[in-house]
Amino acid sequence: MDGKRCYLLSLGLALAVLGLASGCAGRDATSRLHALIEEAWSYRLQENPLLATAAGVDDYNDRLPSVTVADQERRGEQWRAFLERLEAIDRSQLAREDRINYDVFERDLRKRIADVEYKAYLMPITHEGGFHTAFARLPSQLALSTTRDYEDYIARLRVFPEYVDQQIALMERGIETGYTLPRVVLQGVGGTIEGHVVDDVAESRFYEPFASFPNAVPDSARARLREAGRAAVMDDVVPAYERLLAFVTQTYIPNARATIGASELPDGRAYYDALVAHYTTLDLTPEEVHRIGREEVKRIRAEMEAVIDEVGFRGDFDDFLRFLRTDPRFYADTPEALLKEAAYIAKRVDGKLPSLFHLRTLPRRPYGVEPVPDDLAPNYTGGRYVVAPVGSREAGTYWVNTYGLDSRPLYVLEALTMHEAVPGHHLQIALAQELGDVLPFRRFAGIAAFTEGWALYAERLGLEAGFYADPYSNFGRLTYEMWRACRLVVDTGMHAMGWSREQAMDYLASNTALSLHEVRTETDRYIAVPGQALAYKMGELKIRELRRQAEAALGPDFDVRDFHHAVLKNGAVPLPVLEEEVTRYVEGEGASG
Repeated sequence: MDGKRCYLLSLGLALAVLGLASGCAGRDATSRLHALIEEAWSYRLQENPLLATAAGVDDYNDRLPSVTVADQERRGEQWRAFLERLEAIDRSQLAREDRINYDVFERDLRKRIADVEYKAYLMPITHEGGFHTAFARLPSQLALSTTRDYEDYIARLRVFPEYVDQQIALMERGIETGYTLPRVVLQGVGGTIEGHVVDDVAESRFYEPFASFPNAVPDSARARLREAGRAAVMDDVVPAYERLLAFVTQTYIPNARATIGASELPDGRAYYDALVAHYTTLDLTPEEVHRIGREEVKRIRAEMEAVIDEVGFRGDFDDFLRFLRTDPRFYADTPEALLKEAAYIAKRVDGKLPSLFHLRTLPRRPYGVEPVPDDLAPNYTGGRYVVAPVGSREAGTYWVNTYGLDSRPLYVLEALTMHEAVPGHHLQIALAQELGDVLPFRRFAGIAAFTEGWALYAERLGLEAGFYADPYSNFGRLTYEMWRACRLVVDTGMHAMGWSREQAMDYLASNTALSLHEVRTETDRYIAVPGQALAYKMGELKIRELRRQAEAALGPDFDVRDFHHAVLKNGAVPLPVLEEEVTRYVEGEGASG
């Protein structure tokens, strides 16, 4: 054998060995990643029984989380240990799908670690709810089908007092250390509690499951369960809410901080920087986000002025906003009329979905339209999507706020419906729940830049589906887009640049057609939940940018249904990951699948 042939054989053998080694390294990285994610997911379910129930895991249905300071710090150490193990895995050795898993998992761990480091757990309530309102939704979310289900539910009611006491202890620690919500946003929070302090068990939401039983519960067990349920509600749940109400109104609110910005918390600026990174999934400073917001406000304002010219209104921008906020033609007379209009719009949108999405991209789970519950409505936003628990018999729910009808304009209802129901939150979230090849933890990753960015993008899709034909409705769409652009300005303004609450409200009121009631409740929302409001516009801007790039690259071959499939097929992902996926679609990898 001559030297050249020997060299080629040796080279081929060396390449084969390298390929084998690379394949082994890839399999090792993959197995380690999957094992770590599975371990972390199991840990999360065990530590948070409410999450386990929502995820369809029944092992902890008789329990509530333990949320003491020691528990929070213990979990923080575990999150750090998981992150250290994750960083030891060579991401470059992973296949595409597992690189997505890696990125989503890393982002989730870093947020959990930050919440512990910056003591976010010391503020377990917001201006509109918190742990106590989440617990109050439990009766309507549980699939109570058997005697065991009812016994588990009763056990949870029995341990609720301990859960409340632990949350109160966290808030007491927050008062001592300066980690509280701003006092100004808490004035109405008592209303989210006092509705559960009842004298008659029949008035309690928690007793509703005992009004009737499914067939699987035998007659012989029903009286016992009903009596145990009555005792749990009146002896445990009601006194716990009564105790929480007294603490919040008599101790927490009077001792809450007078400042509003997250930067005013201990280590507050670093905390807000971390929140900006988390909620946008981008490497941006608050100042950069603020600048982007002002640019968007200027662009959208020009489009709004064009609509004012179109309708022939005589007066300036402020006059037009005053007209929209006061003319009765733009407001429903009754809650039922508002709900019916929302349901009608939703059904019309349903009929347009096949023009925008492949049928395989549409979820199987339906959704309904309901009013925001009375105990939440006064301080609540105009509408919201409520996710159906995995494995439940419930539909998704599009909540419409029927409180204060003179602050719920009809001209924004098309945009609100497309955001919260279809093609926005319901379509995207229900579809993500049905993705069988996506690891369970990703269905609960909560990537707001994707989910909220998609929902804002979905509002604009109404233009392509023939909606917003009425110029006032189109102005409503623009005011919703302007609202999200203003969020970039006022959220960063209050939490990083020293803006006052009044400055933020004035900026919203002068640039949007939101009612003044909504201007107040929305401003308080941004104060209470810093950073979250940035997700909407930053996510939408990225999705629109990616669509423009796809349209330019594909030309006549661009099909919006393919683009939407590429965006939605992996569930919620960070925006840099989404950009990689859309690039793959444009380059012909999986354009329609």
